[in-house]
Amino acid sequence: GPAGAPNPPAANAAASKWVRLNVGGTYFVSTRQTLCREPKSFLCRLCCQDGPELGSDKDETGAYLIDRDPTYFGPILNYLRHGKLIINKELAEEGVLEEAEFYNIASLVRLVKERIRDNENRTSQGPVKHVYRVLQCQEEELTQMVSTMSDGWKFEQLISIGSSYNYGNEDQAEFLCVVSRELNNSTNGIVKEPSEKAKV
Repeated sequence: GPAGAPNPPAANAAASKWVRLNVGGTYFVSTRQTLCREPKSFLCRLCCQDGPELGSDKDETGAYLIDRDPTYFGPILNYLRHGKLIINKELAEEGVLEEAEFYNIASLVRLVKERIRDNENRTSQGPVKHVYRVLQCQEEELTQMVSTMSDGWKFEQLISIGSSYNYGNEDQAEFLCVVSRELNNSTNGIVKEPSEKAKV
């Protein structure tokens, strides 16, 4: 529009959709929608109920000030963005747990605790053993087999063994599919075996 015309409300809505956070001196930018994924969380109360009860301080740029370690805020924010817990190798899970508890994100607290427990189990068990299996299947069974692979089984390798017989004129390619899983002592040595032949 012409210069000097007032901004359409859409522009302001977009501006208010984005939230700046100043976590211990590091800036993070996110949307209200992301920060409010967990309705009971501190972040949701902070930016969605801008009420006096939190008395949230903002810095001179208008970012919410949060006196926490920014190093561990990344995994917190990413969890709210996509629901997965991703922690870089150099970050301590305990640090992320501390922040998840501070920000009051219950589902994330559970996830991090599970992760810490798994790690303790793993280290106390010594080296992780893997069970490998080879499943033979035909081309059209492949996608189904891979998609229905039971929990814990990881797809390792696919070996084409050519077609073993003809159906009329159609050659059916046969494959060997190698899968593996970690053998955890927690299963008391019981490994649920998938069937030899992929069921279709």
